[in-house]
Amino acid sequence: MSRYLYLHIILLFFGISLNSNAASFDESFYAKSIQDSVYIDVEPINKREYNDLREKYDGNEFIYERTAENSGWWTRFKQWLSDLFKELFNINSDAKAADITDIALKIFYVVIFLLVVFFIVKAIINREGYWVFGKSSDKSIIPVADIENNIFETNFITLIKNAENNGNYRLAIRYYYLWLLKTLSEAELIDYDVEKTNSDYYTEIKSENTRKEFSYTSYLYNYIWYGEFDIDNTQFEKAKTAFTQFLNSIKT
Repeated sequence: MSRYLYLHIILLFFGISLNSNAASFDESFYAKSIQDSVYIDVEPINKREYNDLREKYDGNEFIYERTAENSGWWTRFKQWLSDLFKELFNINSDAKAADITDIALKIFYVVIFLLVVFFIVKAIINREGYWVFGKSSDKSIIPVADIENNIFETNFITLIKNAENNGNYRLAIRYYYLWLLKTLSEAELIDYDVEKTNSDYYTEIKSENTRKEFSYTSYLYNYIWYGEFDIDNTQFEKAKTAFTQFLNSIKT
């Protein structure tokens, strides 16, 4: 029994030795294989040198992170406005504040554009006698300022007819009023002067009835012309009747 035990011990000892030698052989072979497969570069290295590149890449297009200092005035203004909205409305998000700023600026642009258009149109329409919109707006219109200085040489019947045909009743009333002043002056009831007012002419008129009619027609003229109210054909005919009746009473 002891013989077999010795035999097993001897076989076990030799088996471990053989396995150890085989493992060592495999590791040495693997390491040598790896070493043989790695290429070792022994070529000389060319060292490259670069000049200072800060001047070359110092342009505005190479600034990738911008701050308030290196941004334009418009960007700084928008940032200031965005911060203002953010503070006023307690906005927690910078992106949301920026969106509100863009919307506010767009509304501001539209309002400014509409105001400019409004004042341009108003200035054109309100120039006395220089612009007449209607069927014959391309015709030459005599400036009212020139007519005021030359009322005694002006044919008001023709001017009134042209204004009526163009539907410009306000201008027609203006001509009726100047024609009235011309007639009163020719009748020596007033002393016409372009610098005088309605009150000046009123005090010059001696007849009480003439004063009343002049006061009424002056009221119509001030209301329609200086009030800048658009009148329709019916309203114009009523005012026209008052002027023509007054004119006829002076001539007679």
